[in-house]
Amino acid sequence: MRPMAPRFALSTRLSLVAVLVLGVAGAFTSGCDKKSAAATEGPPLAPGEVRVTASEHGFTPASVSLPKGAPGALSTVTFVRTTDQTCATEVVFPELDLKKDLPLNQVVAVNVPADKARTLAFQCGMGMYKGALVVH
Repeated sequence: MRPMAPRFALSTRLSLVAVLVLGVAGAFTSGCDKKSAAATEGPPLAPGEVRVTASEHGFTPASVSLPKGAPGALSTVTFVRTTDQTCATEVVFPELDLKKDLPLNQVVAVNVPADKARTLAFQCGMGMYKGALVVH
């Protein structure tokens, strides 16, 4: 009868090699995912900048607070569309009669009036995804 130790040792080694290979592959995949995610988010936010992402789930965040400024004050909100799997290929501010295209993975700046307290609704071109800027 042959001892079982050599077979056990071989299977243990094979299992360890498999775990190591999968772990290394996962590390490369995770690195790629993080890199591509960072690339679609655009440049880092400037101090006071507000960014809204348009994805397959709609606008995120769906509600944004902005401080009220002096008469005639404007606030800049940036939008970036991160997928083609969405109808949010543009952002529309009905009350302002303002519409901006959202090219894929490009940051688009939108200046909105922030001189009085109010809620400004925004939506995709089809009106399926909606959000609001709350000036207070």
